[in-house]
Order: sequence, then C-alpha cells, then structure tokens
Amino acid sequence: MTDQLEPMPDDWQRALAIVAHPDDLEYGCASAVAVWTDAGRTVSYLLATRGEAGIDTLEPAKAGPVREREQRASAAVAGVTGVEFLDHTDGVIEYGVALRRELAAAIRRHRPELVITLNYEDTWGGTYWNTPDHRAVGRAVMDAVGDAGNRWIFPDTEAAPWNGVRWIAVAGSDEPTHAVDVTDGLERGVRSLLEHRAYIEALTGEDPETYARTLIEGFAREQAERFGGRPAVTFRLFSR
Repeated sequence: MTDQLEPMPDDWQRALAIVAHPDDLEYGCASAVAVWTDAGRTVSYLLATRGEAGIDTLEPAKAGPVREREQRASAAVAGVTGVEFLDHTDGVIEYGVALRRELAAAIRRHRPELVITLNYEDTWGGTYWNTPDHRAVGRAVMDAVGDAGNRWIFPDTEAAPWNGVRWIAVAGSDEPTHAVDVTDGLERGVRSLLEHRAYIEALTGEDPETYARTLIEGFAREQAERFGGRPAVTFRLFSR
C-alpha cells in the first residue's frame, strides 16, 4: 500500500488514551505521545485492567501490581503523569452499558479534544485474531464518546456532559489514515516499552532492549514510505 497518510491534527491541547491493558499503548503509540507531550499537550491514560493475566509465569495477584508499576513508569517516559485503572478483570472484559458508562464518565471528567484507543477489529492484519478485551474496550470507547456528549445518557455521572471530543484516533489499525512524525519521540518510544521489562522477559528470550528497539523502530520505519520518508506512528482517525 502506497497511499500517503495525512498528518494528525495538532490544534488540540488535551487527549485521553483508553485501552485494555498495560503495554497496549507502548507497542508503537508511545512515540507519538512523547512528541505530543514535548509540544506542551496533556495526554492522560485510562486502562480497563492491570494486565494481571498477561504473565504466564506470575499469578495474577502478583502480576497486577508489577504491571501497574511498569505502566506508570512507562507512561512517565512519554511525559504522561495521569494514569488511571478501572479494575476490570484482565481477559474477561464485557462490552455493554456498564462499560460505556464508565468510559463516558471518564471522558466527561477529563474533557479531551482527542480520544485515543487501540485496534478493536476482529483481527490484526487479517491474520491474527484480536483479543476479546481489545475488541470490547475499543468498541465501547467509540460509543462512549457519543454517550459523553448526550446529557440524557448516563445523567448521573459526577462530571457534566462533554461534547468537545473532535477526533477519535485508533492506533494499530489495519487501515490507517493519519500519522505522526516520531523522529524526536522514537527513542522514548523504545524506552517506554522497555519499562515493561517483567512482561517482556516472560514473553521472549530475546534481550529486552533488542526486542523493544527492533519492534518500535522497525514499525516506525515501515510506515515512512507512506509519510514522506519520516518514521511514523499511524492512526485511523474519525472526526466528530
């Protein structure tokens, strides 16, 4: 595919990234977040779980606190200080009204102009089956943005309705439309993923830094052909 990607909008100040697990944002998106925070924008993270089912060698009660610590450290590398967790059980998040309400309440509280989430389609690249958590959270995000702006839907949330979301950006999409030049954020993208050391060490026998650098730099350079030769993080952008 050689269709050129458009630059992501930059006339915004607040973004909220909503995903299912620790590390979901670090597999590519954190480099863009670092670029945005460097430019003075505020990006906050909201995670549905603590990723406690993500380390096969560590039982959930022990893995959850480890992964939370790694996520907070990882976010800090990208310039993010606001990290919240919703305490859903990793692996069995259910799409539905309750989840939409939680996410709408968070959007109303944070009042972002840009909302970021992760690929919620059935597959990655038409080859690898996506996880139930990614599908449930991503689709709930898409719906919750509209819910957040409607005062008749979930009228009992603490914060007032917010209809100021202008875009939803889906990271990891197989059909991206926009991109961010991450030349200045690529190194921090690598270091942000590397903060998930316990997860990476359980996932692969490869040296963690080699693993993180190969993955993050490789993906950004793959996208450069569609973005003027610049290393890029891609998104599918939906306008509101």
